[in-house]
Amino acid sequence: MMLHPATAHFAIALPVVASVFGLIYIFTRTEGMSKISSRLTLVAALAMIAAWYTGNQAGPQIYDYLSSGGKHELLEHKEMGLYLAVAFGFIALLKIAGCRMKKFAIELLAILLLLGATLATFAQGKDGGEIVYEYGQPFKAHMIQNSLKEATATAEDAQECDEAVEAYEDAIDNINMLSEEVSAIYGDEEEEEEEE
Repeated sequence: MMLHPATAHFAIALPVVASVFGLIYIFTRTEGMSKISSRLTLVAALAMIAAWYTGNQAGPQIYDYLSSGGKHELLEHKEMGLYLAVAFGFIALLKIAGCRMKKFAIELLAILLLLGATLATFAQGKDGGEIVYEYGQPFKAHMIQNSLKEATATAEDAQECDEAVEAYEDAIDNINMLSEEVSAIYGDEEEEEEEE
């Protein structure tokens, strides 16, 4: 089962929460809000690191199911994920240091950086969605279509009915194998068994 979709949602939501509490701190300047926003920034950084790690694990599993454009997009997505993980780690350290030293200017800088990194996270999430829905799913359908076209061509050239039937059976086996591989990657095996 792939963990990246779940961790990616946390990596998008938690920076927003941390940013909101950071803005509240800017206006209230209370010690309690400083500590809360610092801890939330750390949690957001940990979520971003988890998303990068699980994405690193998931990438090779889906790479072969992507078109060439999707493969290029996946590599860019991976690189940006690393930059975001490092950036959030740095921002969290900066925010915690400012909180401990009680230096508003350092915390303000960390919050401004956090806001920028959060916007970059939205762009990263959009790219991740494009990889799945624009490059992955259509390419899967394309692979199924190719398998059926090959079976049709083989069946038309066949001298006997048994050869034609065997060509279609092979195509169905290929499609089932592809579906099982994709289901295993996305963790849909249990749902499919329940439907049967």
